[in-house]
Amino acid sequence: MAVITTEKLTKYYGRTRGIAEIDLTVEEGEFFGFIGPNGAGKTTTIRTLLNFIFPTSGRAEIFRMDCARKSAEIKKDIGYVPGEVRYYTGMKAGELLDYCASLRKNVDRKRMLRLCDIFEVESGKRIGELSLGNLKKVAIVQALQHRPKLLLLDEPASGLDPLMQTRLFEILKEENSRGTTIFLSSHNLAEVQRHCLRVAFLREGRIIEDRKIHELAGLNACRVRISAEGDIAAALGSLGVHEFEETTGYKEFIYNGSIDALIKAIAGLKVKDLRIENIQLEDAFMHYYEKE
Repeated sequence: MAVITTEKLTKYYGRTRGIAEIDLTVEEGEFFGFIGPNGAGKTTTIRTLLNFIFPTSGRAEIFRMDCARKSAEIKKDIGYVPGEVRYYTGMKAGELLDYCASLRKNVDRKRMLRLCDIFEVESGKRIGELSLGNLKKVAIVQALQHRPKLLLLDEPASGLDPLMQTRLFEILKEENSRGTTIFLSSHNLAEVQRHCLRVAFLREGRIIEDRKIHELAGLNACRVRISAEGDIAAALGSLGVHEFEETTGYKEFIYNGSIDALIKAIAGLKVKDLRIENIQLEDAFMHYYEKE
């Protein structure tokens, strides 16, 4: 079953483009990545899904309900972490979480306290005294404490130290294994690659690619960096390798073929150094955006 569905979802701010004709489907139980450079429209998409802003045209559904007409009902089963967290500055963090829990019927207080312990939430401090990272931890607990069916996460790891980022993704993986659908907008491409089944690339308000992680062409290849005595280009010619980059005694190239064939091709050279690395999601990201 599709948890999120959009059809030609478009939002303009006057003459300024937010998003344009977004067609998107996220299935139940997916861990879905939504990536793109700043200003691509990621946050606008999420805020439109949440009915915080209204679309100029097109439609959006969550749980097969219209995001505008059934917003209150939809939000009962959604957890949301915004990119920029803003709360009542005079409230203590613990008071805020208790208040948010009181607005829902299905919050397990023991779970809330466990999450506070995991993320080391400073419950006794006022919101106005918290750092960006500590504010984000409060938002994460608020989003998770009622066991939502869908998590909409807009840069949830920003501001968190590496330890807390690790804990966050451990919890998200745990929730996803229970069936929670996760829609993750993030600049942490390593975590997107590690956890997401599918990813959509957004550029200038439009989806330019929507693929499963393992299907991305770049991820089937590797980056090779070699320093050797002899004619490297001639040795690798039979493999179809030709677009070399020269860097201080090294030749670098992208290779999509048998590693065994590669090793045999360079066996006649006097190899000084050889490095073979899998292409990462970051490389695919740069492929789509570096020309901008």
